[in-house]
Amino acid sequence: MIDMQQQAYTGVDNLEVMQEAVNYNRFLLDTVRKYAPSKARVLDFGAGSGQFAIPLRDHGLDIVALEPDLSLQQTLRARGLRVTGTPHDLPDAGFDYIYSLNVLEHIEDDAGALRALHSKLTSGGRLLIYVPAFPVLYTSMDAKVGHVRRYRKQALRKAAEAAGFAVDRVWYVDSLGFPATLAFKLLGNDSGNVNRTALKLYDRAVLPLSLALDLLTGHWFGKNLLLVARKP
Repeated sequence: MIDMQQQAYTGVDNLEVMQEAVNYNRFLLDTVRKYAPSKARVLDFGAGSGQFAIPLRDHGLDIVALEPDLSLQQTLRARGLRVTGTPHDLPDAGFDYIYSLNVLEHIEDDAGALRALHSKLTSGGRLLIYVPAFPVLYTSMDAKVGHVRRYRKQALRKAAEAAGFAVDRVWYVDSLGFPATLAFKLLGNDSGNVNRTALKLYDRAVLPLSLALDLLTGHWFGKNLLLVARKP
């Protein structure tokens, strides 16, 4: 099983800035809710500060937060969530739904992580994965927050299938984010920090259009990837 070491997360400051991306966070929250079975036992794999686990819990989902960062664990517990730092402490076949948002790309052994998630799902249980897309878009921000990789669609599908999942759908998200991220890379921001003003401008003015365009472009390109799969 995958070994998730309990250590400090290097991108906490960017994590805090991303809380201001209102439309982005609403999109992810709505997507997680869309695929959640009713009355499901749910695992947030890589819960961070609880930005998604808390509203989902308040919506009535039975949430367990898995987060290896010790400081973030304390934050999650203070907010009333059940928390673990490693999948070793979780029961096999203990969850009906697992979601993971911007986490798998941090894990060296992503194949092992997917196998671990497979073991924690009940038969027929559902998995939702959201990760950054396209290695060509790897930037100083990816390096700062500890991204090991960015994914192509077929590579993510094959990794999930190799772990035993039946993939229902995999598609690119945020089409306009592709050229925006490429521009960020070419302009040479070496710090890896997220510009708060630029983030809010993109989130408010561009992202809604980008998500609408995804209906046409999702098969070919986008800044991120979404995968929905099942444990047969």
